[in-house]
Amino acid sequence: MKKINLKGMTIEEIETFVNSAGIESYRSRQIFQWMYNKNAVSFNEMTNISKNLRKKLTTLAEIQTLKILRKQESADSGTVKFLFGLPDGEAVESVYIPDQKRRTVCVSSQVGCALGCRFCQTGQMGLKRNLFAWEILDQVLAIERELGVDVTNIVVMGMGEPFQNYENVLRAVELCAHPEGMAIGQRKITISTSGLVPAIRRFTREKRRFKLAVSLNAATDEKRSRLIPINKKYPLAVLLDAVREYLQNSRCRVTFEYVLIAGENDSVEDARRLRRLLKGIRCKINLIPYNPTFPGFRAPDESKTNIFIQELLEFPAPVTLRKSRGSDIDAACGQLFVKNEKCVKIA
Repeated sequence: MKKINLKGMTIEEIETFVNSAGIESYRSRQIFQWMYNKNAVSFNEMTNISKNLRKKLTTLAEIQTLKILRKQESADSGTVKFLFGLPDGEAVESVYIPDQKRRTVCVSSQVGCALGCRFCQTGQMGLKRNLFAWEILDQVLAIERELGVDVTNIVVMGMGEPFQNYENVLRAVELCAHPEGMAIGQRKITISTSGLVPAIRRFTREKRRFKLAVSLNAATDEKRSRLIPINKKYPLAVLLDAVREYLQNSRCRVTFEYVLIAGENDSVEDARRLRRLLKGIRCKINLIPYNPTFPGFRAPDESKTNIFIQELLEFPAPVTLRKSRGSDIDAACGQLFVKNEKCVKIA
């Protein structure tokens, strides 16, 4: 008989399982806390459960975990990149990013991606499959186990388009935020999208309290459609209407991610267009110098970046520049996967 994987289940779902096995309902809360708060990977670790019951649970169920295929640590920033093996032999990447205030994990939501953004390594792979909820949240748990840290922030911005795997992503982050689990505050969890308007509207309707980030990367439809093909279906005017609707129903500002690519979107006029485009929108702009993955694409030099920033100084909202971290460990999404593709198949 195939064992049931409990990781990814809510307390209520675990209760349904234990009741069907003739086990007392209160055990569901204990199991939930052991899995998500104490990061247990086996029933034998659950010391407030009798040995006989642990043995019974072991025959009926399992707690699946991801396998670390490769780990690379940056020499200067403390950033650590992981390549995780999945049960079917596929693999995904996650990045641990520490700073003075936060211990952030950037997680993947899909194996590959269907959107085909020109500058993105993952986008050139095509979509292989969605991740299950437990595969998303165990990226966080596995990093906590491996590094001995308590994660404070989560960004769903790794491989894949999170809103194309909506149900699994939202289930995973809800479990990460559960007060009896990892208890990571909802405002400390950010979900990033390339601009899937129907999913943004659904996110708004459901009154989700997680933060929203939009990968903008250009201030005109012509340039954005060239870089991010989904813009042809949901152009800037439609996308920003959805963002405004979100802001009307949320106390959070939206973050616009803007990857600076030399010769593509880094001119003075690009900065001025960006300022005009986002005028009146409650937001934050996060500038990200391109982390090279393809020939023909590179980050602008420091002087060009500074000129771009100067043009945004009059913008009445925070503008931040994300320093390049982890370039020595292939920290751009998809790089480690591609370099290790021959060793990925573990089944």
